[in-house]
Amino acid sequence: MRRLDDVIPVPVSAVPADGHFAITPATQVSADPGLAWVAAFLGLPAAPSGGAIQFALGLDGPDESYELDISDSSVRVRAATPAGAFAAVQTLRQLISEGTLPAGHIADRPRFAYRGVMLDVARHFFTVDEVKAFIDAIVAFKINHLHLHLTDDQGWRLEIPGWPRLTEVSGASGTGVGGEGPGFYTRDHYTEIVSYAAERFVTIVPEIDMPGHVNAAQFAYPALTADGNPVPQRTDTEVGYSSLVADSETTYAFVEDVIREVAALTPGPFLHIGGDEAQATTPDDYRTFMSRVLPLVGKYGKRAVGWHEMANVELPETAVPQFWRTEPADDGTARAVAAGSQVIMSPADRTYLDMKYEPGFRLGLDWAGCVELDRAYDWDPADRLPGVPEHALLGVEAALWSETLRSRADVETMTFPRLPAIAEIAWSPREARDWPSFRRRVAAYAPRWRAEGTAYHPSPTVDWE
Repeated sequence: MRRLDDVIPVPVSAVPADGHFAITPATQVSADPGLAWVAAFLGLPAAPSGGAIQFALGLDGPDESYELDISDSSVRVRAATPAGAFAAVQTLRQLISEGTLPAGHIADRPRFAYRGVMLDVARHFFTVDEVKAFIDAIVAFKINHLHLHLTDDQGWRLEIPGWPRLTEVSGASGTGVGGEGPGFYTRDHYTEIVSYAAERFVTIVPEIDMPGHVNAAQFAYPALTADGNPVPQRTDTEVGYSSLVADSETTYAFVEDVIREVAALTPGPFLHIGGDEAQATTPDDYRTFMSRVLPLVGKYGKRAVGWHEMANVELPETAVPQFWRTEPADDGTARAVAAGSQVIMSPADRTYLDMKYEPGFRLGLDWAGCVELDRAYDWDPADRLPGVPEHALLGVEAALWSETLRSRADVETMTFPRLPAIAEIAWSPREARDWPSFRRRVAAYAPRWRAEGTAYHPSPTVDWE
C-alpha cells in the first residue's frame, strides 16, 4: 500500500491516519456543480450526489490549492478552484494502489504559479497526437504550462494566413535537423492542442523565435533577408547566423502579422518572442528590433516572454525574461527584476532535458554538462541568480530541445524522470523537499510508466527495485 506522502510533487502537508479507503465496483464520485468534468478524470463512475468520493469548492487559498480527507468510508476533496480540484485528482491517481487509498489528511498548494516545460517542435516536428500524449504525461506532476517552440532555423511549424510559404516550404519534407522532422500545424490543429491543454489546466505558451533563429522564414520569403536574395535551407544545428532586418518595414509587417495571428489563436496570457543567440544582429539593431516588437505583443493583448538576452534592452514591466544559461550571474536579468519584471528560471545545467544523462548517452547534447536525476533535483531557483529573489520568480520551466530526438519514446526518455524532479522544485515548499524521499517516490512511480508504456531513463541514482 502507498504511503500518504508517496506523491510527486511532495505535498505541503500529509498527515497519515490508520486505515484505508477501498475502491470497489460500487464506488461512485459526486461533485459540486461545475466540478463533475474535473472529477471525471479520476476514472470512476459518477453519481448525482452522495458518492463515497466527493468533490467540492469553497477552500480558501491560492488558485490551485486543495485538501484531501481520506477515511475508511469516504474521500473528501475541497479545492479553491477547478484547477485545484484537478491537482487533487493527480494526487489521488498517484496514491491509488491495488484499489486502495491510504487514510489521512493532505493540504497542498503550489510554490510558483508558473510550472512549465518547453517542447521544441521546430527542430523536429511532433504531431497533434504526440503533443496530446505529452500533455497527459506532464499533468500528472502538476505542470501547468506547455511552451511550444514553433519556429527556428530548421523549420516553421504554424500556419500563418498571408504567408503560406512558411509552412508550404519550411514545414515540408526535408525540414528539421538532418531533414528528418517535417510537418506543421494548421490553425485548426493548433486550436485542437490549445483546447486539449486547457481542459487539463495547461496554458499553451507559443514561441516565435526572433530576431535570430529565422532561417526557415527567410528561406520561405527571401524578402525578409538584408539583400532580398534567397538563402539556402538549413538542417544543421549551428546557431547565431540568421537575423531579421531591423531597419526594414517588411520585417515589422511580417512580425505583426505573425504576432496578431498567434495571439488570436492563443487564449493564454503569454507570447514568447525568443530573442536568444542573435549573434548576427548588432546590439543597436537588437535594441531597435525589440523597441518595435515588444509593444506589438502588448497591442495584441499578450505578455511578452523572451530568453534572458531580451533583458539587455529596456523592458516593459510586464515582460518576462527566461534565464537559460549556466553562468552564475546575469546583470540584465537582475536589472529587469529591479525594474519590476518577473523571471522564469530555466538554467540549462539543471533544467535542460536535452542534456545527456551521462557521457555517451545515446540521446541529447552535453554543452551544459551531463544532467543526471540528482543534479536536476539538487538546486533551488531562489538561489540561482544574484538580484533574482523568490518574490521575483514567476516560476520554473524545463526545456526539451529536439535536435537529437526522433520519436515520442525519445521525448519520454529525456523527460522522465527529470521532469518530476523539476516539477517538485516548482510546486513543493523548499523545506519539504528531500532527495532520499524523492528517490523512493520516483521509484514507486515507475510501475505506472511501465504499465502505460511510457519510456523513462532508469537512472543509476535510484533503486528502481
